[in-house]
Amino acid sequence: MENYFNYFTEIEEHFQKRRAGILLLSTLDWALIETWKSAGVPLDAVLRGIDDAFDKYDQRPSKSKKVNSLAYCSQAVLAAAEDMKEAAVGTASEDEIKREPAFDAAQIVTFLRSNADKLMLGKLPSRAGFSPRELVAEEAQSLREIAQTIETSGKVPRLEDLERRLTVLEEKLFAVLTAATDDDVLLQVKAEADRDIAPYRRNMTAGQVEQLHKQYLHKRIMERFGVPRLSLFYMH
Repeated sequence: MENYFNYFTEIEEHFQKRRAGILLLSTLDWALIETWKSAGVPLDAVLRGIDDAFDKYDQRPSKSKKVNSLAYCSQAVLAAAEDMKEAAVGTASEDEIKREPAFDAAQIVTFLRSNADKLMLGKLPSRAGFSPRELVAEEAQSLREIAQTIETSGKVPRLEDLERRLTVLEEKLFAVLTAATDDDVLLQVKAEADRDIAPYRRNMTAGQVEQLHKQYLHKRIMERFGVPRLSLFYMH
């Protein structure tokens, strides 16, 4: 995966630009971006795929319906990713190197401490045998300790290592939240995912649909309980 943490922002802004209008991305859209990020789809491939999809849309004689979801571009994005993979022959592009974010230590410290505070304020679920409260407190403390270490050193840490650590924390958090969530709530969210994905299912493989379901559930559960995303990709 390219070392670039403005992934979400760039995709959102480019989609809105091509659509020629502000449209808040839906849960499905954000889940789709998550699947691309997790699969290591380069940012350039996503932007190129969005362009290709809208270029074809613009050539249509009738445009009675506006493009209202990033999922419309999913096939074009995957095609662009394959094309770039074949052309790259294992080398990083100059654009990827230039895109190293200009995060400073203070920004990262603020982000980590803010998320620690938000974790402690989350409205957490609970059920017999499963209570996320202890884990949440431990993770909030971990974030504060990381922040203190960075602040003391005054240096930006290796971002890939920090991102890997934050990903582990978030995966543990999501697992315990899911275990503590009422079954009816989980069924409701999964039904929402089925409904939102249905119009685009024919353009995705079974594996892509399954991954999109997982990311959709992940995002909705975290939102439902007011728990922040810990990844550096959400720093902006």
